[in-house]
Amino acid sequence: MKGAVEVLVTSSQKMKSLNRRFRGKDKATDVLSFPAADEMRNELAGEIAISAEIAAKNARALGHGAAEEVKILVLHGLLHLRGYDHERDAGEMARRERQLRARLGLHSGLIERSEIDRPVGKQMRRAKTR
Repeated sequence: MKGAVEVLVTSSQKMKSLNRRFRGKDKATDVLSFPAADEMRNELAGEIAISAEIAAKNARALGHGAAEEVKILVLHGLLHLRGYDHERDAGEMARRERQLRARLGLHSGLIERSEIDRPVGKQMRRAKTR
């Protein structure tokens, strides 16, 4: 992957609009990745959009700061820009995300949360991943 990555931190309403437009899902989401068009790939690797509201909510529930949550979401988005797809890759993206988070000292990632963390009342139990 070559080129710059643009990151937009925006509202959940904007994320809902983007998710509906590009994925056909009428709901807000925490992170979306948009690879650059082929003719732009040397200058721009792609764009990542993040919901500030969802990031803050997840950070509170998991016991870390919003800035760390944004870093986790950016990492997840970057892996998607690199071509990883956790819905189809038999755990390859999850393994790579775990390696990079460990190297960067970040808490549990999105894939692990869906596999490890379970709702506890209105809060999430933090996965022990370090």
